[in-house]
Amino acid sequence: MKKFSRSFRGYNVDEVNAFVNEVITQVEKIVNENKEKDKKIAALTANIAKYKKMEDTLNRTISMAQETSEQLRKAAHIESEGIINDAKKNANKIINDALARASKIESESDILKKNISIFKNRIKNIIEQQLQMMDDIDNIKF
Repeated sequence: MKKFSRSFRGYNVDEVNAFVNEVITQVEKIVNENKEKDKKIAALTANIAKYKKMEDTLNRTISMAQETSEQLRKAAHIESEGIINDAKKNANKIINDALARASKIESESDILKKNISIFKNRIKNIIEQQLQMMDDIDNIKF
């Protein structure tokens, strides 16, 4: 605390005035510092608001990306199931066609075997008839 010397009718006016001027200077300095701090606070507050807005935007973007990836995953799963079902249908069709062809070939093979057997029997009969004719010719007396 500042102490003043006494003079006629109270304290020394020059000392008091000097002290008041010093106080005014310090108060003005503090006020200016506070104004600078207020400007810095305002700038920092604006930056915080800007970064919060950026954070919100990034959070929404991440959320949308997650939703999109989930939708893509579901769509890919559905598509893969469709491809698998189509492949199963095609495989079944190929198997059924192969079985039908195999059955047809087996049937044709059986028919050919019967025809060969019939042909062999006919040739055998013809040969036997020819032999019989030969025997009959030998038995004829001239």
